[in-house]
Amino acid sequence: MSKLRVHRTRQIGALLLLLTLPLVATTSPATKPSAEPAGQTAGSAAGGTKSAVSEDPSGLPSEILPRASKSLLLDIVKSSDRYFAVGERGHVLRSEDGKSWTQLEVPTRSALTSITAVDGQLWAGGHDGVIIHSADGGDSWQTQRRDPYVLAAGARPADHDPLQGAPVLDIYFTDARSGIAVGAYSLMLVTHDGGATWTPKQAIAAAKAPEAPAAPMQGDIFSQEDLQLDEESDPHLNAVASAGPGVMVIVGERGTFLRSSDGGESWQRLGFPYKGSMFGVLGLGNGHLLAYGLRGNVYETSDLGSTWSKVETQGSASLMGGTALDNGGVVLAGVNGTLLSRPSPDAPFAATTYKNADGETPALSGIAPAEDGSYVLVGDKGVDLYRLQ
Repeated sequence: MSKLRVHRTRQIGALLLLLTLPLVATTSPATKPSAEPAGQTAGSAAGGTKSAVSEDPSGLPSEILPRASKSLLLDIVKSSDRYFAVGERGHVLRSEDGKSWTQLEVPTRSALTSITAVDGQLWAGGHDGVIIHSADGGDSWQTQRRDPYVLAAGARPADHDPLQGAPVLDIYFTDARSGIAVGAYSLMLVTHDGGATWTPKQAIAAAKAPEAPAAPMQGDIFSQEDLQLDEESDPHLNAVASAGPGVMVIVGERGTFLRSSDGGESWQRLGFPYKGSMFGVLGLGNGHLLAYGLRGNVYETSDLGSTWSKVETQGSASLMGGTALDNGGVVLAGVNGTLLSRPSPDAPFAATTYKNADGETPALSGIAPAEDGSYVLVGDKGVDLYRLQ
């Protein structure tokens, strides 16, 4: 009997997406625009018709809310002397000390999952294929791309291309002009003009059509062969990072690991020892990478991913965010308030459980070091400043 084939209907594998599932009700399918503005193309338009913008959250301006700093936040970055955090409903927050936060006006209400900064400029990406940009250190923001789910009249949801509306899960810029965004269903977008245009790129070869249709299941019990899954040709790409001059790496769903040695022009899919999802990867210099993800799994390599070794950690909480320290150390953050830290590459990880002022242990999704040795944490209970014990 042929293997059971799981394709477009599979559950979103990235836990970053699971954290934002409550937002589905606020990010509904858009009305199909009657026409795109002159000079813009569908899937990369910064605007849209008046009717499309008025009915689609991706084109609506953010709402300034009094408790935005306590809402679901998914990523954080430091740019110059300011911190920026992003999350649900298009929330973008700014702080100079990690304690007091101000919500900024941005041109979207789609959930934002990732933010990055280079040379005083910032880019954030998220649901509905949205990418927004600030050229003035976060003071003002413009939409560079949005690609909301649009179901044409008479079309069936089963025929919908999953790349349309696919969320951006991570963004990385090598300089103020060259960047890459990755996301669900192997979404990859590249820019060489600071995001004025984003061009789709296929990093993984499309799967070949099966030579023969799968045989029907016999009875109502799956055999072991039925339960085996073919390798996905379009896994979710969860995180992208630099691994040295001209070298970039991507980790994702179901043990996906990609490496580029030419600045992202071409990609090679390499083996990875764990077949679960990796949610983040850190470049630690000299070919040293550390990947972390589902069920507390952490792996590292000293040869840019040609070989990997498992890193022992305490517990099995999924790890969602991480930051590299100047001395080669690492701090990782995850669900149930999990924080794992090691001061140097050869030290073991020590585990700490973070609790907020209400005694809760949030699902932590991002972390950034503060000047006084503390860390700024973001997660499903908002943002907080915390010093490791």
